[in-house]
Amino acid sequence: MHETIRTPTPPAPAHFMNAAEAVAHLRHLYDMATEYLARGFADMLGGRAPTGRIRAFYPEVRLTTTSYTRVDSRLSFGYVAEPGTYVATITRPDLFENYLIQQIELLIQNHGVPVQIGTSTTPMPLHFALAGSPSVLIPQEGVLHFALRDVFDVPDLNTTSDDIVNGARRLSTGEAPLAPFTAQRVDYSLARLAHYTATNPSHFQNHVLFTNYQFYVDEFEAYGRRMLAEGGYTSFVAPGNQEITSPDQPIAPLARLPQMPAYHLKRADGQGITLVNIGVGPSNAKTATDHIAVLRPHAWLMVGHCAGLRNNQNLGDFVLAHAYLREDHVLDADLPVWVPIPALAEIQTSLEEAVEEITQLEGYELKRIMRTGTVATIDNRNWELRDQSGPVHRLSLSRAIALDMESATIAANGFRFRVPYGTLLCVSDKPLHGELKLPGMASDFYRTQVSRHLMIGIRAMEKLRDMPIERIHSRKLRSFDETAFL
Repeated sequence: MHETIRTPTPPAPAHFMNAAEAVAHLRHLYDMATEYLARGFADMLGGRAPTGRIRAFYPEVRLTTTSYTRVDSRLSFGYVAEPGTYVATITRPDLFENYLIQQIELLIQNHGVPVQIGTSTTPMPLHFALAGSPSVLIPQEGVLHFALRDVFDVPDLNTTSDDIVNGARRLSTGEAPLAPFTAQRVDYSLARLAHYTATNPSHFQNHVLFTNYQFYVDEFEAYGRRMLAEGGYTSFVAPGNQEITSPDQPIAPLARLPQMPAYHLKRADGQGITLVNIGVGPSNAKTATDHIAVLRPHAWLMVGHCAGLRNNQNLGDFVLAHAYLREDHVLDADLPVWVPIPALAEIQTSLEEAVEEITQLEGYELKRIMRTGTVATIDNRNWELRDQSGPVHRLSLSRAIALDMESATIAANGFRFRVPYGTLLCVSDKPLHGELKLPGMASDFYRTQVSRHLMIGIRAMEKLRDMPIERIHSRKLRSFDETAFL
């Protein structure tokens, strides 16, 4: 007996030479699918007996070209390299509207052919379809009068992997991916972001700062309130989706902070700054960047504390990473340690210029407070308690000047996901030289250095924001065979 499957009747695929119209049609198809699943779920909750499977599908963008004509060789995205059919399933076109218009517009412009918008063959999981309706809760299995999986589709790991960004790119015979992530992969991360950061993904801005200390959060909120008073930013968002638009509005502390609370200083064009306190450890760093990557930010930077490894460093000195010693291990299966993680010129110059502006030092004088070199990232918080002959020897061979637990992970995931990355750390202790991070020392250090360090990160982001997008997302992060979408 064949299973009865009820689906919405999709319109015929449509072709567009106008990107805004194409995205409007994507929104129509997406809304039609989510509304169909929501109605079906409401019927089931109301006691209606299941009579078969209720299914809807993600919309898709499809491009077919038969020409080998080369586009501008300076471009790093916005085109396909050879003839063929390229496909991307799409979710949340409301959230990604500007991004989708930009990417589709480039395809039409560079290839002179229309894009096809239609319904894909990838089922939309009920959990993701209802994610935009916080008032609708999906009960656990066993609570309902029917088995959820018997009636609705649930997330499928076969379409929720990182195969595309990791290089296993073919979708099916004759087709290749158009975007770095599938719709289910994006939906999965959007749900995780809301859980881990306690803020809606729609609040995230295109420039993301990561830190590993709450002190930076306090300073970021104070800065955000000043900016709301001065203008240029529209609002400040704290965990719990608390959004203020004037500097004197209160923000209530949550009874329980999320694992990685996020704070957003928003601009109307999305070009504001998000700060995420990822806490300590490479696992948190990977988790945060795994999910933020689907939002396709223009840059992310680590601004946190580190152990200085050289005797001539002082507490409070800055470290600008130009290389990474990866001993964190969390990305070994996805990005082998033999893959170099290069410094990105646009990020490096923006950070160095920001240090000069905030500290009022330049040239040779800047060397008094900042060193450029290799940062080692490890997975053992108490590494200095081990036999020093092994780790210290490796650190010396690598010429490392600082050590932390997050920076190389963030940079490596930026490299893997094609998100421009950088690191500016502040020396908070020197364990190899007897200067441990003790309470009294820490208080004085935090009081004098956090504000300046954060302002350097913010100023660097402002510089990156002023650069053309083609310069930031350059060819350095693109592999031999890339997706057209950024």
